[in-house]
Amino acid sequence: MAHPAFRAAAVRVRVPATSANLGPGFDALGLALGLYDDVVVRVADSGLHLDIAGEGADTVPRDESNLLVRTLRTAFDALGGQPRGLEIVCANRVPHGRGLGSSSAAICAGLVAARAVTTGGEAKLDDVALLELAAEIEGHPDNVAACLLGGFTLAWGESGAVRAIRMEPAASVVPLVFVPARPLATETARGLLPRAVPHADAAANAGRAALLVEALTRRPELLLPATEDRLHQDYRAPAMPESMDLVGRLRAEGVPAVISGAGPTVLALADESQADKSALLAGDGWTANRLSLDTAGACVLPLAGAAA
Repeated sequence: MAHPAFRAAAVRVRVPATSANLGPGFDALGLALGLYDDVVVRVADSGLHLDIAGEGADTVPRDESNLLVRTLRTAFDALGGQPRGLEIVCANRVPHGRGLGSSSAAICAGLVAARAVTTGGEAKLDDVALLELAAEIEGHPDNVAACLLGGFTLAWGESGAVRAIRMEPAASVVPLVFVPARPLATETARGLLPRAVPHADAAANAGRAALLVEALTRRPELLLPATEDRLHQDYRAPAMPESMDLVGRLRAEGVPAVISGAGPTVLALADESQADKSALLAGDGWTANRLSLDTAGACVLPLAGAAA
């Protein structure tokens, strides 16, 4: 493969926050949310310059170890070669370590940006390859599928490949996220999961996951039973007791609530009549945000207003 040519102009990529699992859809179902990271990337003559504002500005590295930079490097390798230098500006809004897909956002932003600044990038790295590379870097496909495609997604593996489909969530669903002050590492949450689960629990989750597809796309009145889970949330409860307590309180009031991804954020899939009540139920110690449903997924936007 010949060394690629790069565009002189900077590109701006916007990527949404995501919530995975959604209760029973462990490592398979994801939902894109209207909270965004913006990344501007320009190929430079030399070196690496990385400017970060917002979430993670005081904690994430500003060198080659940064996840976004590592992803850009991986993508450029797949596209045929590295640029001489990079200038990167990040405006981060997705909380880190809270179960809202911050790592997937960085990965998807890096892949889409690298493709966009490479001449002929879409022909060299199509959408199928982009998803597979994102899932390989992340380690599982649920968040990256939702981040890339937007909407409500189902991801699976097939003959060693990663596949995903996008569905349209019902417009009446109001996502509410309750973000605690303290983060939780995904590795910690995954480490609490057993190697095997009872057959009855697996069967129950399969049924609920199937029901969730119908509930979230066409019959949101079924979201409360459709979001029941037996595979992961209770096992992870010792690492996030306050989150599980909030899930229980919301569900007792008829609000479909789940742990978002690996936690500790709580996601409620409410309707208009439940939204205000749900926010009051959280109490102190939570940042409650009412979000929209993202339908665009990762996209390249005009540079004007990049810091908005």
